[in-house]
Amino acid sequence: MELLKATQLGAKNPIPVFGIQSETETNQKSSEDRCARIAVCAYHKAEVRDFEPGHEIEDWLAAETEVNE
Repeated sequence: MELLKATQLGAKNPIPVFGIQSETETNQKSSEDRCARIAVCAYHKAEVRDFEPGHEIEDWLAAETEVNE
């Protein structure tokens, strides 16, 4: 767990706070998770077609649509 520092108004020293994630970190993690889910879904779509080349973008876009639903 990452230790982040929060500051009180007028305080000179930050106060250590456990378990609080910044909004940027949360967005980055959810973006990475979304990308991983799309990649897995696209892999399964290619697997069904026995990994026939030339459909990579089609698989990715279909997986992206599926994950976004």
